[in-house]
Amino acid sequence: FNCPHVALQLDLLKVSVKEGSDSESSVTVRLYGPNTDLVIDRERELQAIPYLSAAGFGARLLGVFENGVVSSFIHARTLSPSDMKEPRIAAEIAKQLQKFHQVDIPGSKEPQLWNDVFKFLKKASVLKFEDNEKQKRYEMISFREIQDEVKELKDLSDLLHAPVVFAHNDLLSGNLMLNDLEEKLYFIDFEYGSYSYRGFDIANHFNEYAGFECDYNLYPDKDVQYHFFRNYLSDRPSEVQEQDLDALYTETNTFRLASHLYWALWALIQARVSPIDFDYLGYFFLRYGEYKKQREFCFSLAQGFLSSLRSG
Repeated sequence: FNCPHVALQLDLLKVSVKEGSDSESSVTVRLYGPNTDLVIDRERELQAIPYLSAAGFGARLLGVFENGVVSSFIHARTLSPSDMKEPRIAAEIAKQLQKFHQVDIPGSKEPQLWNDVFKFLKKASVLKFEDNEKQKRYEMISFREIQDEVKELKDLSDLLHAPVVFAHNDLLSGNLMLNDLEEKLYFIDFEYGSYSYRGFDIANHFNEYAGFECDYNLYPDKDVQYHFFRNYLSDRPSEVQEQDLDALYTETNTFRLASHLYWALWALIQARVSPIDFDYLGYFFLRYGEYKKQREFCFSLAQGFLSSLRSG
C-alpha cells in the first residue's frame, strides 16, 4: 500500500536558467492537481505562505498564477520515513515545529480541524461511483456511525483544551527536507495548513512514521514520543517536567484518532474525483480500520487523564 498524499496533489517542476558558462538559477513551479479545491483551501494557503516564508519556513514565494505558484528552489534532500525517527533528526523536527507553531497568521484564529472534518464528511457521504465494484464497496460504509464517532471524539478532545496553533497538518517525510551539509531542516508544502490543535499536528506527524507502506505498527512508542516532546517543549529538554510530558502524550494520542478520520474521509472524496490511479477506497478502509483499532486505548487514555485532573 503506498501512502497516497505524498505528492499526489500537484506537479512539481524544477525550472533552471543558465547564466553565463557555469552559473545556473533555479526555481520551483508547482501546478495544482484537478479538483484539489474540494479538499484544499487555496485562499488560506496563499494567505499563510508569505508569513511562513518571512519566519524562515519553506521556499520564498516568487509568484502566483491561476493554478499554481512559483517559489525559490531548496537545495536539500527529501527525508524518508525512517529518517524521521532518527533521534537527532526527530529532535530537530520537534524544535522546528515548535517555532512553526509560533508563527502568527493574520485573520481568524479559530481552529479549523473539525470544520474540515465535517466538510469532508458531508461531501464523502453523497458520492456516486460509475464503477459498480467501487459503488458496492462504498455502500458498505456507515456514515451515521462515522458521524457519531466524529462527534464523540470532538467532545472528548474539547475537554483537553489543547492549545490552538497555526499547524502544518501534513508533516510527512515528503514535506521535510534536509540539507546535510548545512544541517538545515526545511518544512515545505503548506497546502493543508490552518489554525488547528497542537496535538493534532504532532499526532499527524507520528502517524506518518508508518511510511509509504502504511505500517501503523511503526507508530512511535512512548519513549520515542517523549524524546520528541522534550525537544518540542523546551530548549533544555532534560528539564521538562514529567507532568508536561504526560499531558502532551495524552493530547497527542487523542488527536491521533482525529488524524485517521481526517485522512479516511479525505480519501473517499479523492476516490471519486482524483485522476490518479490509486485505491483510495482501500485507503479509506485502512485509515478507518486503524481508527477503530486504536480507539479504545486512546479514549481510555484521555478519560483517565481527565479523571485524574478532576480528582486533583
